[in-house]
Amino acid sequence: EINNMDGRKANYKILNDDEYIQELDKKLFEEAHEFIEEHSVEELADLMEVIYAIMKTKNISFEDIEIAREQKNKKKGCFKDKVYLINVEQEQIDEREEKELNKEWRKNSKKYC
Repeated sequence: EINNMDGRKANYKILNDDEYIQELDKKLFEEAHEFIEEHSVEELADLMEVIYAIMKTKNISFEDIEIAREQKNKKKGCFKDKVYLINVEQEQIDEREEKELNKEWRKNSKKYC
């Protein structure tokens, strides 16, 4: 604990649920960037800790995550055999796919399978 360390005093506040999720979202990006910079076990552990907190807050179980992961893998594939997906040509996409494609962070990124 920070207050038990010599020369340090923590100032803090208790967040409401909305504030907590907002801060976890920020922390998720921060930890992801740190992992990308270092690719260390410690940074991956920090990233997982934030994910666990989000899961707990949103009442999402590991089983829920695994079911969703398997369903997405069956539909869209997965990160297997180092295959890099350049694009997919299709005539029609559903509303959820269009929303996914239009996310701000995704506009300049490539897709991996």
